[in-house]
Amino acid sequence: MYFGPALRAAAGIAVLSVMDAVIKGMSAYYPTFQVASLRFLCGTIVATGVVAVMRPGWPSRETVVANLLRSVAAVVTAVSFFYALGQLPLAETLVLSFLSPMFIALFGMLMLREKVDGRIVAAIAVGFIGTLVVVLGQTGEASAARSWSGVGAALLSAVTYAFSLVLLRQRAQRDKFIHIVFFQNIGPALLVLPFGLLFWQPIDSAHLPWFMTMGVLGVIGHILMATAYAKAEAARLAPLEYTALIWAAAIGYGVFHEIPTWATLGGGILIVTAAALTSRR
Repeated sequence: MYFGPALRAAAGIAVLSVMDAVIKGMSAYYPTFQVASLRFLCGTIVATGVVAVMRPGWPSRETVVANLLRSVAAVVTAVSFFYALGQLPLAETLVLSFLSPMFIALFGMLMLREKVDGRIVAAIAVGFIGTLVVVLGQTGEASAARSWSGVGAALLSAVTYAFSLVLLRQRAQRDKFIHIVFFQNIGPALLVLPFGLLFWQPIDSAHLPWFMTMGVLGVIGHILMATAYAKAEAARLAPLEYTALIWAAAIGYGVFHEIPTWATLGGGILIVTAAALTSRR
């Protein structure tokens, strides 16, 4: 029963990693708040289309209130993460966000009373060691050029992302997944749009398809994540977040010409090991 949710979560992480790469590309041209606004506005358009096709019925008042509250955590996560993407290499941003599985396990215990067995603890530990290998393995020159505001933003996003995923697990057991995905887009869109308008710059028409691509990838990724977290404990799926580093390193090299270091590759092996540990009962 677990392998289905694990595969869906891993696929969702892969899709969202591609979305992150598109966001990083657009962050070179537009302010963070504008990119965040357009990502969620386009996601809302796509999610509305999916709702129109699926016709899931009207959500309950509890569903609306709970998911709009979750939108606040989603906005903080998105804005801080998008800012970090604009300041740091893609792989490094993902690495710094990899504190999130530890917070997912912690919030899962505190909020959902989930039990965390020894295998999950080992997986999180191995994955975090892999993260440390990547961070501490940076060369002196790379370390000196690092944007510390970007580092702080990536760490903030790790905490709020973990909180958001635990809330997702909580709601996924009660709400229809398409309602969750719809509010995951329209809630943040409403919250961040006023800030986006303050920093708005004219949009190059050639970039519009990329913003719509963000919306499509965001909706697909969140559908996969919502259906995964509805069937498996948050702590058990948490270490799969480490697989995003593999995607980030590959995309960073292929698209942004960011050459992964030996530390990144070595840490990636440990991260894959962590994912393998958590994927077995």
